Amino acid sequence: MNLLLVLLVATLSPNQGYHGNSLMALSPDGKMLAVACTDAGTVCGISLPAMEQVWETHIGKRPESVTFVGNQSLVAVTLYDEDALVLLNSQSGIQSGRLALPDEPYGVVSNSAGTRLYISHDYPGLVTEIDPSGMRLLRTMKGGARNRGIALAADEKALYVSEFHTGRLVAIDLGSGSVTDTWTGHSTDNLARHVLLHPRRPKAYLSHVRSRIKIIDGGGSIFPQLTIHDLVPPRSNKRSRSFGMDTYNGVYVVTNPWEADISPDGKRLYTLYAGTDDMNVSDVLDDDYKEIQLVGGAVRVGHNPRAVRVAADSKSVFVFDFMDFQVRRLDAATMRVTGTAKVSKPTKSDAWIRGKVLFSTARTPMSGRLWVACASCHPDGQPDGRIWHNPEGMRKTPSLSGLAHTHPLHFSADRDESQDFEFTIRSRLMQGSGLLPGRLPAKEPFKPTELEVTTSGKSADLDALALYTNSFTFTLSPHIEGPGKLSKEAERGKILFNDDKVGCATCHSGPYYSDSSLQKPFKLHDVGTGKDDPSEKIGPTYDTPTLLGVYKTAPYLHHGKAATLMDVLTTANKDNLHGRTRHLGSRELNDLVAFMKSLPYEQPPLKTPNTVSFVEPVR
Repeated sequence: MNLLLVLLVATLSPNQGYHGNSLMALSPDGKMLAVACTDAGTVCGISLPAMEQVWETHIGKRPESVTFVGNQSLVAVTLYDEDALVLLNSQSGIQSGRLALPDEPYGVVSNSAGTRLYISHDYPGLVTEIDPSGMRLLRTMKGGARNRGIALAADEKALYVSEFHTGRLVAIDLGSGSVTDTWTGHSTDNLARHVLLHPRRPKAYLSHVRSRIKIIDGGGSIFPQLTIHDLVPPRSNKRSRSFGMDTYNGVYVVTNPWEADISPDGKRLYTLYAGTDDMNVSDVLDDDYKEIQLVGGAVRVGHNPRAVRVAADSKSVFVFDFMDFQVRRLDAATMRVTGTAKVSKPTKSDAWIRGKVLFSTARTPMSGRLWVACASCHPDGQPDGRIWHNPEGMRKTPSLSGLAHTHPLHFSADRDESQDFEFTIRSRLMQGSGLLPGRLPAKEPFKPTELEVTTSGKSADLDALALYTNSFTFTLSPHIEGPGKLSKEAERGKILFNDDKVGCATCHSGPYYSDSSLQKPFKLHDVGTGKDDPSEKIGPTYDTPTLLGVYKTAPYLHHGKAATLMDVLTTANKDNLHGRTRHLGSRELNDLVAFMKSLPYEQPPLKTPNTVSFVEPVR
């Protein structure tokens, strides 16, 4: 029988893995919730039905997913920033094991027996299979690109993985470890961090956004979306159905779908929106056409909800209010709160916490029409993988890592304070009322009006937003042999990089590999790329971006027209202005790429002469 057809005849109770990866897991016996608190670096155990925190364990940097290991008294957690899997005793929270993993482990699910764990890896796009009893990595499988969402089929013979930047769904046969099918949606599909499977029917549900890069307007750029894929050949040629969730509630817009869960009886679907603090409740229809039907209106929950789980009896729904540091329990019939439990609060300043709340919300005063939050393009400070057709020209969404040390901002260096994002809040994109009192100077098209005003120190909220956006740091590159240790190829590339005849280090200098400086006049450079985009209005000189973390931020250059780092050195450098690389042979070019992919091979300093004032204190 075809692997996917098995899903049609599965009659046994499904494993918990069909729920997919999440920051929150419900034990098979229904007596415990485990909650991964990403910003605090902890996992909390909550007893049920009492809704009481019974343990709290610090495990490391950025836990991103948690699951119970079958019916065992174990909880498994991924550590995204530390490339590790951690096992905890679910009764006491005591750590019982730790395993080093490939880079950026994100989602984790368990089989029903607790003999296997499956983990998605964001970069470079892997899936690993783990034996939790021996804490051994059994095999590595290639999934999609930038894997985040992961779910296990009811028959435990297939995994389903979502690509974060494309929303593509990939099926992996666990017998062979190979990709057996893919579902590609719309070209605008983006930010798909979760996969949910129906417990009885061959359906996969992906919550994500659509990023329309050619429209820079708060009512047309980014849309909340729910895509439902048929996992077996349908009765027609259409294998997927996609629903715009911005119109699902009539005229009320919801923003930034994060994840969804389905009741174990398969009848109700619960969808979270992290940007507007809402949840939709839908009936699941067995019609292969309409698929879902709204029940009531959007249910208001807490700030920045990021996880939802439905109890085994389908009578209670648990929601993790991420920025309220609490879990709420709702009665599934009435949607009334029947209990709350506090979880770990990060050891950050109140200003940092306030800044993250503002960064994450699409509500007033940040957005006037509810469609767009800062996090819609910069999820947790990372790029969305898109090249936006901005009024000034094509612009790649940058990572915010290292922002505190690489001012001025934007490729065009048209802002000298992170507080200048007030102009973005009040722009056509977000249409918010803003965080500063009073009016801003009129923005002249393609002129750096932001440089003429001081926006810092005038609003506690705006300063908090700046502090948060300045707080993102780097993890070490996976392309090194150890902290501070380069491969032989990268060592040779480092020599070339610093060679005056090549000239890379002329602009990409200092610990952040950027000569960005707030000293005026700003150091802008013409590297021959300004004429590549006919829509460019500000070039041809640009600020030097940091090269730290460049291995995972393709495509490259301000307009994103270089697909690879090799393209940056060759096809996108035909005039030899972006470093003198035309005389280099293939081995030398590969060595240079190897060095750039190794950045950072050591942590940069937290303070430089160019570090701005609004930064989170080191704790």
